[in-house]
Amino acid sequence: MSYYTRPYNHRMMSHRMAGQNEAYTLRVDVREEDDNFVLTTAVPGLSADDLNIQILENVIRIEGEYQTSDGEHLLRELPEGKFIRTLRLPSEVDPDKVEAKIKNGILSLSLPKVESARPKQIKILAK
Repeated sequence: MSYYTRPYNHRMMSHRMAGQNEAYTLRVDVREEDDNFVLTTAVPGLSADDLNIQILENVIRIEGEYQTSDGEHLLRELPEGKFIRTLRLPSEVDPDKVEAKIKNGILSLSLPKVESARPKQIKILAK
């Protein structure tokens, strides 16, 4: 079986692909545990110094910037430029106890809930 593709004019393809990567959307996974939220995201090629993470009540904001490459591309799919991702969590987190780690291009945040947002065990008194 053979596949044939129609070749693209270099300028036409470069123009066509140039607008596809204007804004990079940081994709995240968030899961809830008993006492905290865990946020994970891929930030390939970035280090801790390239990221800015801010927390206010239950809103987390992650900012960063990928290097912009110069020249024309036949195909451009790698992220580049600035990105900002803001998420509202279901309950307030304690910003003093947040832990952030980056390893092999994966950013992991442990976001402990404030004491008032944690589930409480109620003891039942039997009379």
